[in-house]
Amino acid sequence: MPPERQPYADGRPDDARPPVADRLDDDHFPAYTMGRAAELVGATPAFLRALGEAELITPTRSEGGHRRYSRHQLKLAARARELVDQGTPVDAACRIIGLEERLEQVERLNEELRRRDADTAVHQHH
Repeated sequence: MPPERQPYADGRPDDARPPVADRLDDDHFPAYTMGRAAELVGATPAFLRALGEAELITPTRSEGGHRRYSRHQLKLAARARELVDQGTPVDAACRIIGLEERLEQVERLNEELRRRDADTAVHQHH
């Protein structure tokens, strides 16, 4: 049975793929092979596999079953390597990064809601 095609780490199907020019700018497009990803992060393929096992990053698979990583995943892996280099165990580093990611999402949402509230208040006074 061929591996499930899943070009994007966030699970978007093929037909949700943006044009090539847009994919080059897409932080979630799985453009990097394991070897290149490890090289860019300054880690070993085993370290990247450990991050996958800890569920920090889940690489997509090419049709041939090879792992592919996105720029966003490489940023997370680089942060994990930084924490591990400082003596943090891999599983704890992954939990920390997961919490940092959630905090960043909540802060973005909070800012969006504040802007929306401010816009609503301005429109109600006019």
